[in-house]
Amino acid sequence: MKRRRLLLSLFATIPLSVAFAQEDYLSYEPKGEAKGKHVVLLAGDEEYRSEEAMPMLAKILSERHGFKTTVLFSVDKDGFVDANNQASLTHPEALDSADAVIMLIRFRHWPDEVMKHFHDAVQRGVPIIGLRTATHAFNMDKDSTYGAWAWNNAEGGFGRVVLGETWVSHWGKHRAEATKGVLETSAKGHPILRGVTELFGTTDVYEAAPPADSMILARGQVLSGMEPTSAPADYRKATQAGVEQAVNEPKMPIAWTREVKNASGKTNKILCTTMGAASDLTNESLRRLLINGLHWGLGLEVPAAVDVNYVGDYKPLMYGTKDSADLTDPHGFRAFRRGVKPADLK
Repeated sequence: MKRRRLLLSLFATIPLSVAFAQEDYLSYEPKGEAKGKHVVLLAGDEEYRSEEAMPMLAKILSERHGFKTTVLFSVDKDGFVDANNQASLTHPEALDSADAVIMLIRFRHWPDEVMKHFHDAVQRGVPIIGLRTATHAFNMDKDSTYGAWAWNNAEGGFGRVVLGETWVSHWGKHRAEATKGVLETSAKGHPILRGVTELFGTTDVYEAAPPADSMILARGQVLSGMEPTSAPADYRKATQAGVEQAVNEPKMPIAWTREVKNASGKTNKILCTTMGAASDLTNESLRRLLINGLHWGLGLEVPAAVDVNYVGDYKPLMYGTKDSADLTDPHGFRAFRRGVKPADLK
């Protein structure tokens, strides 16, 4: 219990701050009837194109739903988007006024003076939506004040303690077996699932076992290929606990909620999904689940049919880590676009 309290408290207060030029982040003022809420979206992962997904979501939330939104990025020393720069987060001061956080980051090791802004937002009890690799968001340096939030900490770090799971394994075959979402019968009627029908993503199912205080919203059916029409996979494999089972029996959770009381006595409402690559977010139901989840987290009425239409074009890259796409690969896996500044993504 002492160890768990330490994980939730991360008590240090560091007075330093880091200033960044405005062109290193994006900010959108609310359109139409403003909801008076500020949503901060964190982009920073090496594979799943968060630098493309987060601006798209921010524009929908601002234009369609009346939220003020700010998107923060990982950049290089010249201000170009650099998903591989795990120590970078532009304009972390935006987190000081965040009413909610949406995050798709992986293995970040931000300096303590940057991490403090995120830590303080969590301690204020802001709702958090974690996508895909947010389960293993942090890989802190060993001398960091916030080392207890590292994904491989004995308690599972921020991912396990706050979101409900850390990195475990690829349950489906990575880049070969897509995910079909199956809504959980016991969650029928939950406002987050309002209007959610056909969940599909070309990312694979992660192995996940959220704690008992979680409400499972959807489970992932491992498909035998990369198309929505691909048949369900049919083979057996062993979990990290060494238990062998059919890959789809039972199906792994891919979306769940929690309400977590933190050390400050505030409660964070959590929505976590192991889906969420930029290419996954071409799926209308997944966008709807996230936007419904934001309303739920903020205590706002979830619209009967939330508007999830893009603002402008959205043609994200397929996920991947290689700088050049293999032209023989029909799926076009590749890394992030080079030479792009955050302002170019507006």
